[in-house]
Amino acid sequence: MFHVSENDDSSSRRCVWVNGPVIVGAGPSGLAVGACLKEQGVPFVVLERADCIASLWQKRTYDRLKLHLPKQFCQLPKMPFPEEYPEYPTKKQFITYLENYANHFDIKPRFNECVQSAKYDETCGLWRVKTVSTSGTTRTEVEYIGRWLVVATGENAESVMPEIEGLSEFKGHITHASEYKSGEDYQGKRVLVVGCGNSGMEVCLDLCNHNAIPSMVVRSSVHVLPREFLGKSTFELAMTLMRWLPLWLVDKFMLLMAWLVLGNMEKYGIKRPDMGPLALKNMAGKTPVLDIGALKKIKSGDITVVPGIKRFFNHSVELVNGEIIDVDAVVLATGYRSNVPSWLKENDFFSNNGYPKAQFPHGWKGQSGLYAVGFTKRGLSGASADATRISQDMSKVWKEETKLVQQKTKSGHRRCISQF
Repeated sequence: MFHVSENDDSSSRRCVWVNGPVIVGAGPSGLAVGACLKEQGVPFVVLERADCIASLWQKRTYDRLKLHLPKQFCQLPKMPFPEEYPEYPTKKQFITYLENYANHFDIKPRFNECVQSAKYDETCGLWRVKTVSTSGTTRTEVEYIGRWLVVATGENAESVMPEIEGLSEFKGHITHASEYKSGEDYQGKRVLVVGCGNSGMEVCLDLCNHNAIPSMVVRSSVHVLPREFLGKSTFELAMTLMRWLPLWLVDKFMLLMAWLVLGNMEKYGIKRPDMGPLALKNMAGKTPVLDIGALKKIKSGDITVVPGIKRFFNHSVELVNGEIIDVDAVVLATGYRSNVPSWLKENDFFSNNGYPKAQFPHGWKGQSGLYAVGFTKRGLSGASADATRISQDMSKVWKEETKLVQQKTKSGHRRCISQF
């Protein structure tokens, strides 16, 4: 798969030649590319900064998490979920599925390798990917050299920490949703949850179930849809309607359905955007919230919706409407971002926000052997589509070159034989 040449000096530097692509990231996106390449017979190496696959799922998600969409929309290429799995697999079930996926396709990432930089060397026409090993006491620097680079670090590589006046002065416990596990430690406490996306809603629901007193900050408009309608997944229903109807009409149906099931939410402090949920998702990548019980708690008063924050004090917070509320703890459900700009030395394919400049479905391939997977803002189904395209594109080149090498080898053998 790859060749290693080492120096014996004290710097512990190594140079690794990779015959196929270097894949950065061993989450679902990186695993999907690896599985597709395996089936095409293309060798590769996967680099992962953590000590396990899918570190976001294993280390930075709350205990009650389940897949928000039905399993058929979340499975990776070449291997469906087990039939006995429920329609919405749990966090533990999804991790087990990913581990079995990696084992089935014999994908063995090089763990604890944090990529410091990746740059295309125009002189030799190769990618140079420099990493630092984060395991053990010895600092090991490695440079991987290959013709292809697949960026599979995804949309959720780094937690977004907002800058709010006075937050550093707050004396209570502050945590990001990536570190939140359960509401068990918050019983009886007044918890301010900053953010009203799927994570913010679910954290509030979990806090309620553990007898905490949550308030949720809703700073802007948001679409909330029922997870199911008439026994069908809302997402599946939308995808079915999109086959026959224009997007704007499907959006109208989605809003009507939400009003019938959930009622008028504006009187509870949740205002809908002017743009429909599907149009907003396509244009801005903003995912609608799929309600699994939080809205009922909002209507009952168990979850209090509050407007934006003006500033924090030692044990309280002032809201933009002038109200001051006492708070014991804060959970920042403020999302994640791509970290690609911090290590990829390239300005043409990726924007400053860490996403490909080209919109879906054209953002999977750049110049000079650069590829991206998992940046479609379309979840696991988007990553699977990217992985399939990438493997097919690479395998064409790989098979052509392999064929040429075999032809040259056979031709050389014939010339040798003719000399005798």
